[in-house]
Amino acid sequence: MDETRFETDVTRLVGAGHIRRGAPLAELTSFHVGGPADWVVDVGTQAELEGVLTAARACGVPVTLLGGGTNVLVADAGVRGAVVRPRLSAIDQTGPGRVRAEAGATINGLVRWTVSRGLAGLEAWAGTPGTVGGAVRGNAHFGGRNIGDLVTAALIVTPSGDRRCLTHDELGFAYDTSRLCGSGETLIWAEFAVTTAAPEALRQRARESLAYRKGTQPLALASAGCVFQNPDPARDRVPDGIPASAGALVDRAGLKGRRLGGARISPVHANFVVNEGGATAREIRSLIEAARTAVRQQFGIELRDEVVYLGEFGNIDNR
Repeated sequence: MDETRFETDVTRLVGAGHIRRGAPLAELTSFHVGGPADWVVDVGTQAELEGVLTAARACGVPVTLLGGGTNVLVADAGVRGAVVRPRLSAIDQTGPGRVRAEAGATINGLVRWTVSRGLAGLEAWAGTPGTVGGAVRGNAHFGGRNIGDLVTAALIVTPSGDRRCLTHDELGFAYDTSRLCGSGETLIWAEFAVTTAAPEALRQRARESLAYRKGTQPLALASAGCVFQNPDPARDRVPDGIPASAGALVDRAGLKGRRLGGARISPVHANFVVNEGGATAREIRSLIEAARTAVRQQFGIELRDEVVYLGEFGNIDNR
């Protein structure tokens, strides 16, 4: 890894104020935990993003993309290599029934943009934390709908530096995932299908969605959202009388409200682990693994991760 060359090349690309060495990541994530990255690089244009990826590839520097910092848990030891934060945030209507948003645009910003223009389809995602890049990568879901259902096309950069425009089918959307989760490709923008509607009606739907989240999720405390995927009916046999949700299983397994240091499995929603103040990533991960173990032992169901782990955690106590 040629660190000196990488830092020199990237500083030339983005400017000294947009590359930080040994920068803490806790302040950049919704959990507010985690150690430093070797570098944190903020990129504001497509050219800068592609240039940083090219420099990293040439210098052997691993790259981790970080959008809004939601849905991730950063290890206490931090992340090696460059954590790249795309700040590309343009939103445009590219044609009848189509809206294009760059990867760094926030989901809430996209909702406000479409609602104010009487464009329907995304208003149910009001209150969703994070960015377009993270939501498309993980196929964010709410109320039984996946955001990938609205994505018609996307521009990506391949690990070799080539640009490709992918169709909906090529993006490989499935529950909580897409092809971007394992391909090493970087999203530049995504295009969404929209229809027309009265802005006030859309605002009302957005308010209802936000009110539902506030009433059912521990939004006042630091978290990463849901930590587990819900059970898959095709492979998981949920016992009669228990809703087919990860939160219900953790609750019935007796883990709701459990604390470890500054971390707690939320008493509001058992599929959330919250940082009540001063929690470490290790404490949060230990609670997650304790919940997974209890559900496996009591119900024979293996809960799968929705949260993404960044960095090395070592051995975790799951008692």
